[in-house]
Amino acid sequence: MERSKAKQLSFITVPSQIIHPLTSSSFQGLLLLPKKSSRQQPLCWLLSAARNPRTSILAFLFIFSLFGLIAIGLRLDHLLHFSPLPCATSGQDGSSKPSYLEKAEAVKITIEQQGEEFWKQPEGMGYQPCLHFSREYRRASEDIRRDHRRKYLMVVVSGGMNQQRNQIVDAVVIARILGASLVVPILQVNVIWGDESEFSDIFDLDHLKKALADDVRVVSSLPSTHLMTRPVEEKRTPLHVSPQWIRSRYLRRLNREGVLLLRGLDSRLSKDLPPDLQKLRCKVAFQALRFATPIVELGNRLAERMRSKGPYLALHLRMEKDVWVRTGCLPGLSYEYDDIIHEERKLRPELLTARSNMTNEERKLTGLCPLNALEVTRLLKALDAPRNTMIYWAGGEPLGGMAVLEPLKKEFPFLYNKENLSLPGELEPFIQKASLLAAIDYIVCEKSNVFMPSHGGNMGHMIQGHRAFAGHKKFITPNKRHMLPFFLNKSLPETEFNRIVKELHQGSLGQPEFRTDKIGKDVTAYPVPECMCNSTSTRIKTVKSFKG
Repeated sequence: MERSKAKQLSFITVPSQIIHPLTSSSFQGLLLLPKKSSRQQPLCWLLSAARNPRTSILAFLFIFSLFGLIAIGLRLDHLLHFSPLPCATSGQDGSSKPSYLEKAEAVKITIEQQGEEFWKQPEGMGYQPCLHFSREYRRASEDIRRDHRRKYLMVVVSGGMNQQRNQIVDAVVIARILGASLVVPILQVNVIWGDESEFSDIFDLDHLKKALADDVRVVSSLPSTHLMTRPVEEKRTPLHVSPQWIRSRYLRRLNREGVLLLRGLDSRLSKDLPPDLQKLRCKVAFQALRFATPIVELGNRLAERMRSKGPYLALHLRMEKDVWVRTGCLPGLSYEYDDIIHEERKLRPELLTARSNMTNEERKLTGLCPLNALEVTRLLKALDAPRNTMIYWAGGEPLGGMAVLEPLKKEFPFLYNKENLSLPGELEPFIQKASLLAAIDYIVCEKSNVFMPSHGGNMGHMIQGHRAFAGHKKFITPNKRHMLPFFLNKSLPETEFNRIVKELHQGSLGQPEFRTDKIGKDVTAYPVPECMCNSTSTRIKTVKSFKG
């Protein structure tokens, strides 16, 4: 930002009420007063002036104006701390700027530093995408390509768009484990949003086929030779199964029947796979599984509109009705809305994914509940987000309507979403298609300077990995479990609260996190070290490969 100039001029303005009575004729009258001897006594002059009413009025106005100017000057000097000398350019200590300018610039610099700190990106430690497959994997790829017309894997994926993405990634890996061709996944209609979109409505099928040509053959449909085949159907695959389990369970039947149908793949495949399969997961998630062209074009346009106003923060606000129902948490808006959530859980108990033996308060204190708008606001302020921060918020309409976002909008007025950022008619092709709208949100969030989810979930985890794979762009992970007790402490001064919150988030800003330290976590959320390497790890792998 432009600094104040070194030299400043001070001006004193005179109110128009004082100037207007002194018309040109009045001044002429003053100038035409008869000259008196310099030796004339002041008393004689006053007596003479008193005999002329016009002169008396002008004299009175002159004296009144003079005192008015003096009073205004004193008041301005008191309020603005101007230098006693109107044209002075030095402070009392001999510095080049008056003290009030130095104080103003100090405040300005502090604000700029806070903004710079908030937008500062984490240290990536030199990690870059590193998807080099082993010699054994590449050799197996040749065998799979020769044998690809005998076995086919069909999958039905469920849930929201981001949950479906995770299952599609695992479907590709399972097809690779079985040496089968993957038929384009069937998207089950979401029970909450009712979106009937098909795979090609959301994803770029041609790109997926080309990107995975050396790994898994993807086909649009079963060939005519297999249309009458009754597929082997599996509905109850256990959680976190290994590649060995998949082969022992399905491979013999798949070789015999030629077609295998799997449903409900969510978290069925283990998160701890051999290195080559982990790399394949990353390749699918970050390179092969691209959104359809219309979605990409609109998402990029919205992101560009946000960027044109400066750096922007993307928030994924998880405050929709179904989120409160599934998490077992309460929105805390009023008893009326709490009752709505309780009744919904009674009517649809299958939606509750959280442990039912915990109260709302217990869930909140253990960090299992989404942050509300006020908590998001306090967190951002504590992390020194500037008030003029441009914010894009993703997600559906919060329970309680847009009014529940008022605490956030009051502190950060530049708040946008896809509805108020798009031009008339731009969103029309995507209306009533929740998966497509979620994909647009994903693109704008992934391209933001800073991203923060108010609650964990499939979208947050996928964007976390995507931003890491793109060079560790800043990602704020709210440390809900440790910070919420301080949110509830009303006696804690704001400065102390801010200091504590900053300390709690020093290691939660998107720095490289090793999946090997988080066994059981998905590599698509933590791509280091299986899918990313720095110069040191690259040299080590090269030496090992050479020795092998």
